[in-house]
Parts: sequence; structure tokens; C-alpha cells
Amino acid sequence: MVIDVHTHYVPRGWPELGWPGAPRLRVESEREAMILVNDRDFRKIQDDCWDAGERLRQMDEDGVDRQVVSPTPVFFAYERPPEQGVRVSKIFNDLALEICSDERLIPFCQVPLQDPDLACAELDRCVDNGHRGVEIGNHVGDRDLDDAGIVQFLQHCAARDVPVFVHPWDLPGGARMGRWMAQWLVGMPAETHLSILSMVLGGVFDRVPPTLRVCFAHGGGSFAFWLGRIENAWHRRHDVVGGSELPPSGYLGRFSVDSVVFDERALRLLVDTLGEDRVMLGSDFPYPLGESPAGDLIRKAAFLTEEARAKLLGGNAESFLR
Repeated sequence: MVIDVHTHYVPRGWPELGWPGAPRLRVESEREAMILVNDRDFRKIQDDCWDAGERLRQMDEDGVDRQVVSPTPVFFAYERPPEQGVRVSKIFNDLALEICSDERLIPFCQVPLQDPDLACAELDRCVDNGHRGVEIGNHVGDRDLDDAGIVQFLQHCAARDVPVFVHPWDLPGGARMGRWMAQWLVGMPAETHLSILSMVLGGVFDRVPPTLRVCFAHGGGSFAFWLGRIENAWHRRHDVVGGSELPPSGYLGRFSVDSVVFDERALRLLVDTLGEDRVMLGSDFPYPLGESPAGDLIRKAAFLTEEARAKLLGGNAESFLR
């Protein structure tokens, strides 16, 4: 079984979301469309975002048996009033179930994370309707994942035994980040690293039960590379960094990451640091900065044993998804 835990969808149209400049879709042909945000072109997409048949065809080409299909983060709407966040979540979550009607496609929902009570209610509705997990952004405004309200939601996910996929979004901007796709090449890894730090150093793993299943996108950003630096800071500057009961290395068994790192040396560092049970195939399909063919890096990695390769390609995801 080969399972891709990191893919996204975009519906082929949705109702007006209710505020000026809200995300909308300009359909340009049967196969192509443009996402607009604030009435400006944001991202060109193709029918593999919404057409289950095309998605399944490409999965067959890549040798992928199942896909976790998550929202595209631009639609999270965390910055909107809670009642608008609920409406947006319900619209996209219901459309996701239509796209994922085939059993090979595993839908993950989104929630209005700006309001923990509403987020918990929408998670319950979605799980009851057939969603298998939830994708959340790595922050809500200036609130990181150690915010009390977000921790409340994570505790609810643990209680409902629902897996959580953390994806960076709302990346830092400015002139220096506007060149060379720096928001994606620098901002995404940095934001993902920060989200793991917030759960470790912010004491979240001390407040949520170990049954919480959480996976971070994009290989966990730069966390594996800088674990030694974080560990050193926890010991030497405990007055500032010591917000957790254990040193950072004590939480390595509490979360997983995907494999979208594109380089065998980086994949080896992930496996060496987090363990072969904590890395799962992720491709970021169908976007152009994703891995294609999906799973190619894992299949070709010479350092992996066949047992470890099977875990990364699907065995770990089966455990993550139950």
C-alpha cells in the first residue's frame, strides 16, 4: 500500500464567500482555471485539482494507492470573523466530499481555527459526514499552535481520535521575500519549523495526550537540521526556552513529518533524527513545487532498507490514518 498524505484540492467553483476580495475562481477552460485573491491572480490550476478521475489517473501513473486530500490553505479564512470562517469551512468541506467520493481519496477537512468552539463543532460535523482528518494552518494571526484556544482544539482532536495535518500558510511578505519565490523557498520551511517549536517549547505536547496524531508538512521545515541548536538553547538558556517539561529531543516520538524534501541527504537526516516510523510519503500534489512522480525519492533512496521503505511509502500512513 502506497499512501500520499500531502495533497490538495480546489473545487471547480463555489458560492460567493461574503466579503470583497474573497477567493474566487475564474474558469478559463475545461481543464484550466485561475484562483483570484483580492481580485488578483493568485495561482493557475488544472483539472487535477477538482476532477477525481484525472487525479486517480495520475495516482495510477505514480503507483499511489491512496491519497489524503486536504484543503488549499488560501481558503482557511482564519482572518475573517468566526461566522464567516464557519461558512467558508462548510462550503469547502462539503465540496471536498463530492471530489473524494472514490474510496481511494481520503478527505481532510478545514475548520474556523480562530474560534476553538466553532472549530470543534465543525470537526465533529465533518467526521460524522465522512472526513477522516483535519488540516490546519500553522498559526492564526500572531497566535501560534501553543495558543490556549488552538490547544483546546488539538485536545478535542485527540479525544475524537482524528489525525491532524499542519500546513504553513499566510507566509511572511515584504520586498526581501518577493524575489525567487522566497516565500515558498524560505518562508514555508521557516513557518513549519516555528510550528513544531511552538508545540515543543510552548509545552503543547505536555498538555495534549500522546494519542494525538499530528504530522507536519514539508519535512518539518528545518527542524531536523537545527534540533541540536534547539536542544543546546533549552539547556543553556532554560530561563527563556525552558517552557517544556522535557528537552526538545524528548518529544521526537510525538509527531510525524512528510517526505517532501527532494534530496536523499535531507530524507536521511529526517529518518535518522525522527525515526523510520515518523516519516510518511507526501508529494504536495498537484502543485508544481511538489514531488513528481510521487514517492520517487523514497523509492530511490539507497540508504533505506526494504522494511523502512515500505513504512515510508505507506505503512506509517496506515498507522497515522488508522
